[in-house]
Amino acid sequence: MKNVLFVLTSHDKLGNTGEKTGFWVEEFAAPFYLLKDKGVNVTLASPKGGQPPIDPKSNEPDFQTPATKRYFEDKETMELMANTKKLTEVNADDFDAVFYPGGHGPLWDLAESETSATLIESFYSSNKPVAAVCHAPGVFKNVKDQNGEPLVKGKQVTGFTNTEEEAVQLTDVVPFLVEDMLKEKGGVYSKKDDWSEYAIEDGLLITGQNPASSELVAEMLLRRLN
Repeated sequence: MKNVLFVLTSHDKLGNTGEKTGFWVEEFAAPFYLLKDKGVNVTLASPKGGQPPIDPKSNEPDFQTPATKRYFEDKETMELMANTKKLTEVNADDFDAVFYPGGHGPLWDLAESETSATLIESFYSSNKPVAAVCHAPGVFKNVKDQNGEPLVKGKQVTGFTNTEEEAVQLTDVVPFLVEDMLKEKGGVYSKKDDWSEYAIEDGLLITGQNPASSELVAEMLLRRLN
């Protein structure tokens, strides 16, 4: 059985807006169930451990999918979610791959977390896939390759677009724009139309553009694992 680590945000404040953020339910649920249904064992972790905050917007009726509905009716998985491991307590050696769901939360905590950066570097240097969707490619901000260069430098990547951020009116709220950061770090960034399904694989690195791309990222990850 393959073991995949999912790393979720512990950050719940949407900048100085007074609003809440966290992880985006669909970006967790769709990949989680796709992998689980194929017999993959998934472990959940977050910087603080325990229950990661859910982005309240991702609970709105417009954003419900079969996977989110399944999640909210799945007591076993909700129990797992309430008891995520602390990120400092997980070891890349115990897993075959790592996956980061998005939501705006990761831009504040995981993107700046040395623990997360070191973990990703461990996976990558051990020839294990690293996947992230939507805002989660922001976690590569401070991740280096074995030569001390940005991990994304020269690699095909995608992530939440500047125009998608503009559409949700958070351009001036987020600490950085995912698209800009990936380009600044030397990533070969590409995208499709806003809200289109799009994911790209470059060696061990798998990235998806937005919530619509979360299942596609999980499919690519599953192929890598097999």
